[in-house]
Amino acid sequence: MKVKGIIFDLDGVLCRTDEEHFKAWKALAEHIGVSDFTREDNARQRGVSRMESLEVVLAKSAKSYTDAEKLRLAEYKNDIYKEMLKSMTPADLDPDVMRALDALKKSGIKVAVGSSSKNTPTILSRLGLCGFFDAVADGNDITRSKPDPEVFLLAAKRLTLEPRECLVVEDALSGVEAGHAGGFKVAAVGEAAKLGVADYDMEKLSDLIKLVL
Repeated sequence: MKVKGIIFDLDGVLCRTDEEHFKAWKALAEHIGVSDFTREDNARQRGVSRMESLEVVLAKSAKSYTDAEKLRLAEYKNDIYKEMLKSMTPADLDPDVMRALDALKKSGIKVAVGSSSKNTPTILSRLGLCGFFDAVADGNDITRSKPDPEVFLLAAKRLTLEPRECLVVEDALSGVEAGHAGGFKVAAVGEAAKLGVADYDMEKLSDLIKLVL
């Protein structure tokens, strides 16, 4: 496959923060009296915005919340999550991920991050990847989260490439749907690779080397 640019989702693709997200959302759930927040509930939060993820928790509560209260609850969760991120270091970057990224950069293929997470700059910094990517588009830049393709379209624009020239790499169904909605080919890893909905399914990120080089 010939591509000029690859756009990576962050959580679940370039790094693994699933457990931190689950613990932070569970702490919020317990804070508002929801004792039965499960990993299945957490799985429904994959790939979507913070506020949409919050609604998954609030759906289990008998109480109604104002928009202002929802914003405060989202910040409560995010504060817990950001505290957990402080322990992240470049050592947490999977060697397989770095092998793939290095090979792509050396080949001249442009690389970008397209993530719904507003914590993208913090995570890239903690992993030692600030300045590595040719473009970054994240939750701070968009108004519509996946499965809307806005974040991927913005990343492609910042790479000065068309969607047809790029490959999106995702681990969540909503991300695969977003890529296709934007006119991108999509390679899936992790849970999304088990669904058979992407254009290419990969066991690990370094499979990209054989796929595009």
